[in-house]
Amino acid sequence: METELDSALRGAGLRATAGRVAVLEALDSMAHSDAERLYRAVSEVLPTTSIQSVHNILADLTTAGLIRRIEPAGSAALYERRIDDNHHHVVCTSCGAIGDVDCVVGEAPCLTPSWTGGFTVQTAEVTFWGLCPSCQNAAQQQSADRPSSDGVFVAPARMRIRRRRTP
Repeated sequence: METELDSALRGAGLRATAGRVAVLEALDSMAHSDAERLYRAVSEVLPTTSIQSVHNILADLTTAGLIRRIEPAGSAALYERRIDDNHHHVVCTSCGAIGDVDCVVGEAPCLTPSWTGGFTVQTAEVTFWGLCPSCQNAAQQQSADRPSSDGVFVAPARMRIRRRRTP
């Protein structure tokens, strides 16, 4: 019996292999995952899968338009299944948490550049950077717990962009 994922793969001109189906299933529950995290999830179901195989599958699925590859600065490439809309991302500059942000305009390309150099703009990718609620709370707590030598409380050190942690 053909599943929805099998149909999607075949509709995109790809064979519905166990590896491709497993990667798509993993992305259903683990949006914004990198290849290493997906490899760990897929290898639980398909123990003979290699990291290279996962990279190849991700390339095939991206080229076929079944998944989206995003590349926030300071992070490995991340993949997601949300492809049929024009959305953007918000990334925590402290822990690397990432979330989806709906386009404020609602249609591609969402932004109009001041100059295109003759290009026909089809889409715009926007990444918002800031502190997630958890890191905001931690920074506030750290600040409250850290008095200076003269008794004045010191603001937390400037946040730096760090590599995204994977579980």
